[in-house]
Amino acid sequence: MKLELRGITKRFGTLVANDHINLIVEAGEIHALLGENGAGKSTLMNVLYGLYQADEGEILLDDAVQHFSGPGDAMAAGIGMVHQHFMLIPVFTVAENVMLGHEETTFGGRLDLAAARDRVREISDRFGFDVDPDALVEDLPVGVQQRVEIIKALSRDAKVLVFDEPTAVLTPQETDELMAIMRQLKDSGTSIVFITHKLREVREVADRITVIRLGKVVGEASPTASNEELASLMVGRAVDLTVDKTPATPGEPALIVTGLTVLNARGQIVVVDVSFEVATGEILAIAGVQGNGQTELTEALMGLQPRVVGQIALYGKSLRGHSVRKVLDAGVGFVPEDRTEDGLIGEFTIAENLMLDRSNREPFVKHWNLQLAYLDEFAEEKVKEFDVRSQGIGTKVGRLSGGNQQKVVLARELSRDLRLFVAAQPTRGLDVGSIEFVHERIVATRDAGTPVIVISTELDEVAALADRIMVMYRGRIVGIVPGDTPRSVLGLMMAGEVPEQGGAAA
Repeated sequence: MKLELRGITKRFGTLVANDHINLIVEAGEIHALLGENGAGKSTLMNVLYGLYQADEGEILLDDAVQHFSGPGDAMAAGIGMVHQHFMLIPVFTVAENVMLGHEETTFGGRLDLAAARDRVREISDRFGFDVDPDALVEDLPVGVQQRVEIIKALSRDAKVLVFDEPTAVLTPQETDELMAIMRQLKDSGTSIVFITHKLREVREVADRITVIRLGKVVGEASPTASNEELASLMVGRAVDLTVDKTPATPGEPALIVTGLTVLNARGQIVVVDVSFEVATGEILAIAGVQGNGQTELTEALMGLQPRVVGQIALYGKSLRGHSVRKVLDAGVGFVPEDRTEDGLIGEFTIAENLMLDRSNREPFVKHWNLQLAYLDEFAEEKVKEFDVRSQGIGTKVGRLSGGNQQKVVLARELSRDLRLFVAAQPTRGLDVGSIEFVHERIVATRDAGTPVIVISTELDEVAALADRIMVMYRGRIVGIVPGDTPRSVLGLMMAGEVPEQGGAAA
């Protein structure tokens, strides 16, 4: 089925999320929609799927104009969507999830689960999915859950499939399997729209690439285009995608974590007996699929987790059980994974955010009085040093782009006398230009002798920054390996497989 979007425009108040976008996806084609978070990709697909109504423009399928008042209309017309966050009910079986919302009944009025099972088996066998229709979804690996989402769409005769950031929660091996599935779907005649911001995946699987920036189509490219060419289209300028990093010269162990176990609010163990060290002048990257204990481990280091057992020592002094204020005062810089919730106050100015964790002492405060002249001078200096694009230091942080917000967080944390720097998902949601800047600052911090921990779910980022890599799976350390460990090995470790050689298993 051929899909065509003509002049699609979608506004939210004064914000133009989609600005007269034209897109053609031919039958049996994988068409990648490339752009950074906030570029308008997902908004465009939500218009296609009937979740939003376009202010201007038309949707055509096989040259016939369509009018969708909701997702039901889009599905009936042959459009399916595989969402980044799966729309599955964990306690239902695969067959029950597949038939949900499209229930068939027997002559006696009962749900026809047998028909749903047969449909799952038929699609699974056709594409080699190997999915048990009677398995509970909560017992399935993430990659198999994604196959269930695909089966759901195909069971409703989807001729156009939209994959919205489908690899965000997958291991490298699961990503490779998904790429193979997409090629199979293409060969069967299904048209695919593949939404992503990952250049490597686009070049690997797409037939054509459309790049969106700030709500507009800024160009088309073929998969033969280089990463640098695609990145420059996304950002609007030339970008250096390689991290200029000399080999580390680690010194003494600075942070020593021993037997750390963390319980969540429900009393469940989410970090299990974790032990590791970070030396001065090195970057330890903590890798793993999201949800395997990395967040809770980070929070334990920063004093944000109350239920902690084990030892955390920085230069011989314990940090376990200390408040966040005491951890920060001990010289720990922290970039949280959610900058808007935990790193910034949107209604405060740039200048006010730059002194957030030092607003109780000199030189920002003297004799209980805020030193406005010093704050303004400090803020102007940091805005220039970190290239924060704004209308001035009095601009509210909530009005800045994601990349500039992250620069404010970095400027605040890296302007202190640091003894340890912890950066969680430091480039999440940033364009490739901002990623380049953030990576340079992290490496410069390491080169200044500060021990650095980077927590990231992006393997490309881990490979670019890490001197050593610690992989976590279900709250445990699978292994600690050198920074140049192949992606294939890291992928297996992220799935829980202990490395046979080249690293210390834990």
